[in-house]
Amino acid sequence: MKIVQEVSLISVGSFEESRDWSIIRTEIRDAISLIVHPPGTSSFTINPKRHGNGVKPIKEACMIALRDRFTWRLETPINYATKSPGKVDATKVIDNYLFALEWETGNISSSHRAVNKMVLGLLRGVFLGTALVLPSRKIYPYLTDRIGNYEELEPYFDVWRAVQIQEGFLAIFVIEHDQLDSNVPTLTKGTDGRALVWKFLLLCRVRNW
Repeated sequence: MKIVQEVSLISVGSFEESRDWSIIRTEIRDAISLIVHPPGTSSFTINPKRHGNGVKPIKEACMIALRDRFTWRLETPINYATKSPGKVDATKVIDNYLFALEWETGNISSSHRAVNKMVLGLLRGVFLGTALVLPSRKIYPYLTDRIGNYEELEPYFDVWRAVQIQEGFLAIFVIEHDQLDSNVPTLTKGTDGRALVWKFLLLCRVRNW
């Protein structure tokens, strides 16, 4: 899978120029590049069936790579000093702070909640850096209907850029397929995605992770 756009939505302070961000950015990019379909290939090919592919198997493949190859923690509960808005998909410890990553699998409302969750963490001083991964409009038609995507979220960027924080960082990674092919299997939806995850794990073993 490829990244077609990367946006620094919020960058206050020196984190974007730090070695920590350089390492984390490389790990995120590497984990995304390792998502392949069909299993055993070297790229990500999607069946262009309208709304025919699930999103969770793609996310879970990235989460496995972050956890097993780069020692990220998954499904991290966060104390926001108020009622928690929910767990974070993946986190990495940076000194006494956390870097948080969310991968969008819901609708556009879910995308707004994900960004708000991370911005709240920046405001509370819980996160030093954050990132959101979401699909481009180009892959959108082939995924679960009404999945959140970059083009729908972009008009609201000025709202989050206006948030007043002393230090913090929020990046957005936009992902897309490498190729289209109606002959490849569709990505399964819901819990059926576990089958693809197991195949991905086997691929990881072949690559000697």
